[in-house]
Amino acid sequence: MTWSHFLLALAVMAIWGTNFVVIRWGLGEFPPLAFAGLRFFFSAFPALFFLKLPATPWRYLVAYGVLLGAGQFGLLFIAMNGHISPGLASLIIQMQVIFTIVLSVLLFHERVPATAIVGTTLAVAGLATVGAHFDATVTPLGLTLILLAAFSWGCANICVKMAARRGPFNMLGFIVWSSVFAVPPLFALSLFFEGPTAIELALRNATVGGWLAVAWQAVGNTLFCFAAWSWLLSKYDAATVTPYALLIPVFGMGASAAILGEPMPPWKLVAGAMVLGGIAVITLAPVLRRWRR
Repeated sequence: MTWSHFLLALAVMAIWGTNFVVIRWGLGEFPPLAFAGLRFFFSAFPALFFLKLPATPWRYLVAYGVLLGAGQFGLLFIAMNGHISPGLASLIIQMQVIFTIVLSVLLFHERVPATAIVGTTLAVAGLATVGAHFDATVTPLGLTLILLAAFSWGCANICVKMAARRGPFNMLGFIVWSSVFAVPPLFALSLFFEGPTAIELALRNATVGGWLAVAWQAVGNTLFCFAAWSWLLSKYDAATVTPYALLIPVFGMGASAAILGEPMPPWKLVAGAMVLGGIAVITLAPVLRRWRR
């Protein structure tokens, strides 16, 4: 990878990682489900008027939008609304790697290498370490919601995998058009659980900072990062690009500690090292096998 492309990959990871702090800021002004709905509304509009409908069946667009919107980000935003810190959220959400592998084995009968078993065991041990230290930065409900969000992300990954098997398509267009289908369930759930009064008050009283958080979710975190990430994947092998995703919780935990003052006791660092170590074993093993050849 060239230096400019390396810096682009680094920028994407920095945005995705520090975005957990931005989410926390946004949750200070919007109810979580309404905030998620706004994110996907502005991810879809007006971008869909400039991007062609991707050449993939509608069912994949609908499923991906619902899984990513109401599933991953709806649950993530609820969890981060007082139930888990941004740093820990950025770490535990990476369990989506494990869920994606398990679902791939069950649905596509893919072979599970020994390194995947070792990596999964180490990551689960790290997760158990978090579960043994519930405090102000993580509650049982927060941990459960983040794991459900990671599972939804894993299901969304499988949805993309199924769509890709039917032929190539533009990933940015896929993200934008699928975002349309994330909006109705998120706003419907927001109206039911958060109520129209809370939504109206949030929209009426939102500051410039709150709207900037929404804009960053839609433009920076979704459109720019997914476009750049997809472009890098088109230029290089997946084994070259995907290991950079290990930097997301590094930026996430670092930014939360530096900006929000999230405490980083030894148990949290050990849990982070175990989860990241397990995912690293899974992610980097194919790269090492390729180099040996």
